[in-house]
Amino acid sequence: MLKNYLKIGWRNLMKDKTFTLLNVIGLSIAFGAAILLAMSAFFDMSYDKFHANGDQIYQVYDVAQTPRGQEAGTSQPEPFAEALRTEVPGVEKITRYLQDGGLVIYGEKEIDLNTVWVDADFFSMFTFPVLKGNEHDPLQDQASVVITESAANKLFGNEEAIGQTINIMINGKEEPFTVGSVVGNVPPQSSLEFEVAVRFEKNAEYADTKGVWDSQYHGVYVQLPSGVSAERFEKNARSFTELHYKESMEAAKRDGAMPDADGLYRQLKLLPLKDLHFTGYRKGYAEVSRSVPYLILGVAFLILFIACVNFVNMSIAKSAQRLREIGMRKTLGAQKGQLFFQFWSESLFVFLSSMGIGVLLSILLIDDFKSMFRTRISLDMLAEPWAVFMLLATILTITLTAGGYPALLFSRLGTIQSLKGKLEASGNNLVRNALMVVQFGIAILLISGTLVLWGQVQFMRNKDLGYNKEQVISFPLNGKKNGHEVLRLLKDELNGNPDILEVSASDNNLGRGKDGSQWSSAIGFEHKGRNIRTNALTVDYNYISTLGLQMAQGRDFKSEADSLGVLINEAMARQLEEKDPLSARLEVGSETGLAILGVVKDYNFQGLDRAIEPITFFMGEDMELRYAYVKVAPENMASSFDAIEQTWKKLEPNAEFLGSFLDENVDRTFQREKTMATMITSGSIIAIALSCIGLFAMSLLIVAQRTKEIGVRKVLGASVASITVLLTKDFLKLVLIAFLIASPIAWWFSDQWLQNYTYKIDLGVWFFVAAGLLAMVIALLTVGTRTVSAAAQNPVKSLRTE
Repeated sequence: MLKNYLKIGWRNLMKDKTFTLLNVIGLSIAFGAAILLAMSAFFDMSYDKFHANGDQIYQVYDVAQTPRGQEAGTSQPEPFAEALRTEVPGVEKITRYLQDGGLVIYGEKEIDLNTVWVDADFFSMFTFPVLKGNEHDPLQDQASVVITESAANKLFGNEEAIGQTINIMINGKEEPFTVGSVVGNVPPQSSLEFEVAVRFEKNAEYADTKGVWDSQYHGVYVQLPSGVSAERFEKNARSFTELHYKESMEAAKRDGAMPDADGLYRQLKLLPLKDLHFTGYRKGYAEVSRSVPYLILGVAFLILFIACVNFVNMSIAKSAQRLREIGMRKTLGAQKGQLFFQFWSESLFVFLSSMGIGVLLSILLIDDFKSMFRTRISLDMLAEPWAVFMLLATILTITLTAGGYPALLFSRLGTIQSLKGKLEASGNNLVRNALMVVQFGIAILLISGTLVLWGQVQFMRNKDLGYNKEQVISFPLNGKKNGHEVLRLLKDELNGNPDILEVSASDNNLGRGKDGSQWSSAIGFEHKGRNIRTNALTVDYNYISTLGLQMAQGRDFKSEADSLGVLINEAMARQLEEKDPLSARLEVGSETGLAILGVVKDYNFQGLDRAIEPITFFMGEDMELRYAYVKVAPENMASSFDAIEQTWKKLEPNAEFLGSFLDENVDRTFQREKTMATMITSGSIIAIALSCIGLFAMSLLIVAQRTKEIGVRKVLGASVASITVLLTKDFLKLVLIAFLIASPIAWWFSDQWLQNYTYKIDLGVWFFVAAGLLAMVIALLTVGTRTVSAAAQNPVKSLRTE
């Protein structure tokens, strides 16, 4: 019986190759896109889930009440971890974590490797399997390091890594270390990335910050024993906070800060490791958002939904052509169940074929997809048991719903009704029209989202940030030489080049450079009985002029004597509440205080998702410089870039040159928005294409059903234009209804998303009108190609059609 169902099903599909092909093409595209999108989404959601003890590991962060509102952060002082271990019950294991680039030297090789500074518990807390060396205590002493397999290959090639001595640049000096263990490469779904792991006590800041509670610069992770919840630990830690942060809390009360809902001014909180990748602290609390992977899954579902709507609509529309077949089968004794399986088997053919082609498409396009969306998915994911199960569950669900509905509809038709070749159209048309409205509503929703996203991306890209980002090149000073020393050499070498206008440096980059780093440094101090908090930036001479910053008051740094002074921005001046900021002194690092030499006009040194914060500029030979800035003439920018690269290679022949223009750095800071925009754009194109396939197929069927009507109207004098309008207006009405429903929904989602940005576009009505008009034009062109052809046909031929 099953063999007979499949044989007849195959024959019926081959009878109408056009509609079968349209269904297979649409579903194959939908399955291929959905598979790639789902792989990307599940890859994101798998972050940090490979650790054996992951459910018991948390990152410690603190929430403080300030006069400016609630603030949250993960940076902790050096003595914090040990005090927490000994004073708060419930800590099974704990580690400090500081990530930084590290210049590793082995023989003639000098390689900048991703280095982390951690405590001995790190490798017993997190699952990074040891391949060679000490498995039980990889960081057995402070003279040992742990490296990954890829780092071992970079440094030693085919040589044995264990026992080798490498040097790491720390505070401008080469410190020797012995390779004690080699671990497997860090999985791509890890928030904690490293190539070299060193004991925390060996980091460059340790000597100066040991025992100091007001210098916060690293993260802390704890592992709780079974049976101890995060909530219980947080309550246990309240006495710890009251002891070690008493002065800062008293200062917050004095300055007018309000307590939180628990009546506290500072609390320690725990963030589960599984949430680490999805958490931000911009709003003053740990905001966990998995919106991006869920959005990707949502787009995948919508694409599949549109393809299934096409299949259902085409199946219902073609039902009139098979009514007599259904009636004859019932007359010969066919039962409802037999008819259901007959029609369902045809759907199964289409869906299985489409799924197979979709998998093939996803395999062929995976490399392009990875480049477009900057994801690290791999084909190995398709072989995972969960992926195979999901594919089978998806095909079963879709065939039972999308394929089962038409099959159920046909099997329930009465025998007499079927033999007469008549079908009650009103109910079916209502279902068809409703599905088409939903289909085009989804397309309009995606088009609107695309326009809004790209509008915000272009706004952020073109916004005046207050500094020159087009003519300035930045690059990390990642060689062996001291930052101040290499900067002086760089200035000397570039001095004779007329295209090099100015050279300066700082301890931080603007935007996100090619080295991938993006961080900030903040300090707090007392000023006239109030607590002041400011971002801190170490700069060299000419930093202001190199970046094209503007002075609002005072002057720039001019001589070595100016190291006893600072520059501040306008936001910092407002926080000081001084009538004349230049007359004030900041009580930072000096008994007499630091003089304010000048006030710099506000500029966006952070992302556009936050307001401009206070910043203070310091200068001094004892302060580290990490990034160089070179301002070039606009005429020969490419040759200037090459000249800077060649000069760097001359000064640091073994260090990689990672230069980029500041506008490129800024672009990298909103890579997430660009990826989302590209993803929704791609989804919109696929959604529109699938909708057009369904709309074209529907127009073919409707024109075929109204062929004689068209012939009669032409004989009676109807023009081609009037017949075309007659045949297309019903489709355009459905698109208009879809626009009226989808636009408010699109506006609400867009408005909610834009709330994440301090600087954002105005959400004008034209975004949604443009999406509606685009959908209308596409629908008109799709239907019009067939209706105009039918309207222009010879009426004699139309009237002869049976």
